[in-house]
Amino acid sequence: MEILSNPFSATLVISSLLIGALSFYIAYMLSDSTRWIAVTMILVCIWGFFYGLELSSTTHDQMLFWIDYEYIGISFMPAAWLVFSLQYTGYKKWQSPLILVAIFLIPILTFLAVITNDFHHLHYLHTEVNTSSPFPVLSIEVGPWYYIHTAYSYIAFVTGTLILWKRFRFADPIFRTQTKLLIIAGFFPLILNVLYQLHIIKPFDGIDLTPFSFLLTYLLLGFAILRYSLFSLKPIAQNRIMEALNRGVLVIDARQKIVDFNPALKNFCRQPEKISIGVSIKNLFEENEEILDLINSKKESSITISIPKHPEDQIIKVDLIQMDVNKSGVYGEILLFDDQTEQFKINKRLREQKKDLEQLNDLKDKFFSIISHDLKGPIFGVKELVYMTQTGLISEEEFMELLPELSKNMEQVAILLQNLLAWASSQIRGEQLNIENFEINHLLQQQQKLLLRISQEKNIQIEIDSTEDLWVSADKNMIDLVLRNLINNAIKFSKTGEKVLLSTSLSGNRIKICVEDTGTGISPENLEKIHEGTSFTTRGQNNESGTGLGLVLVKDYVDKNNGKLSITSELGKGSKFCLELPKGSPETT
Repeated sequence: MEILSNPFSATLVISSLLIGALSFYIAYMLSDSTRWIAVTMILVCIWGFFYGLELSSTTHDQMLFWIDYEYIGISFMPAAWLVFSLQYTGYKKWQSPLILVAIFLIPILTFLAVITNDFHHLHYLHTEVNTSSPFPVLSIEVGPWYYIHTAYSYIAFVTGTLILWKRFRFADPIFRTQTKLLIIAGFFPLILNVLYQLHIIKPFDGIDLTPFSFLLTYLLLGFAILRYSLFSLKPIAQNRIMEALNRGVLVIDARQKIVDFNPALKNFCRQPEKISIGVSIKNLFEENEEILDLINSKKESSITISIPKHPEDQIIKVDLIQMDVNKSGVYGEILLFDDQTEQFKINKRLREQKKDLEQLNDLKDKFFSIISHDLKGPIFGVKELVYMTQTGLISEEEFMELLPELSKNMEQVAILLQNLLAWASSQIRGEQLNIENFEINHLLQQQQKLLLRISQEKNIQIEIDSTEDLWVSADKNMIDLVLRNLINNAIKFSKTGEKVLLSTSLSGNRIKICVEDTGTGISPENLEKIHEGTSFTTRGQNNESGTGLGLVLVKDYVDKNNGKLSITSELGKGSKFCLELPKGSPETT
């Protein structure tokens, strides 16, 4: 063996040992998905090392001996490259046991064919030593299996390279650089091998330059892996993370064209069918100028937009993140899309609940004031009046003179107490609806009689304008309380000698009940408070006190009965309260 005297042999042996050591180190450093590139490099080193020993041999037997070891690398290297491509790109569906068996079947058969070639000559038909060169070279006449293995090797390398190119041709620039290096590492030696097979480049009529080119490109690839951490950011890891994210991710380049996106992005676009690599974002977001303005601003910031969708609009937060290269300039942006619809609804409910709690807290404080003042005063007055009568401090005649005023106060206390009990029941355990069908005019007549004495004291006439029987489907007790509060308020704010008009009418499948007066009217500010359900108090025409609780209950009870409350009022001219309730049927009473 003349290794040192043969430059081809010495180059292959030394470089194979160097790259082999490098490959074992890389295999130790890399993860499972990228370790196959190191396995491919090791197989190339086996080929190159034993081919170097073959070139240093001087006899036919020595050359054939080393060829058997060469084919450990030659047979299995294309299969390792293909497996690496599948692992690296994440095509899991092609990584089943049957596929792996199919990938390694021909390499195994090739290796067996080589070591048993003397019995069948399927791989090599004839071999002999060529001594016409400066050093002995093995001349080979190939057999049919040689062509099968060569075709398989080309197909495996081309397939693996196409898989890499197809998966990462539009990926992040970092991964595109990785892919270019890998494609060069696979294709450059393949081209040399084609030229060798066609006898175009075949020094000394037998030397194969393919392992030299493989070793050269893999040496560069190995140093790139170590020096620049070529596979520290694996595209497959990025791909899995992108697919697992619920947030939409869109990567665009400096030309504002899409270079990458994840599946979740389609949930945030009006026209998801337009999402594709290479598409301009102007086409994708032509109906979302806010997003285009965000991108054109060239600043890292966030916006919140609304996208019309069925059954409700989608609220989306869009974050812009810039990608810099050594602070020299922006070469792309990342847009993150986050669905804020549920959070928006939660925040809205929290704001509404906060407002309701503040109103309830104010109402609670006011009701304690009512209990301590409006109820306490009249009740203690009755108590003192009874005590004074019993002890003789006032006579029976004086007591009878005070009795009408006392009775009027007790009427207001009774209405107030009923409202307080109704509100407390609603707030503490929730109001239970008892929907029934009842004749509304009959209920108005009852209220007319019940409030007759209060109206007569102010010489106010309560009139009912209705000529037909109209049936309502609602909770009778609630509507009874609603009408009592509205009629009582109309009396309180009407001047002596005026009139309160009660009317009913049919409006489609709804019954409209109105309470109208010609009293003081309601200011716009207080009208707004009524619509918001906020409590307020005002004094009547005869300085009658009020709590503001009545109208709060009116609005609440009308809403609970699937009704609608409308108010028209003008200061100094009067007010008109109308409520619309579902129409009932007398047959189901």
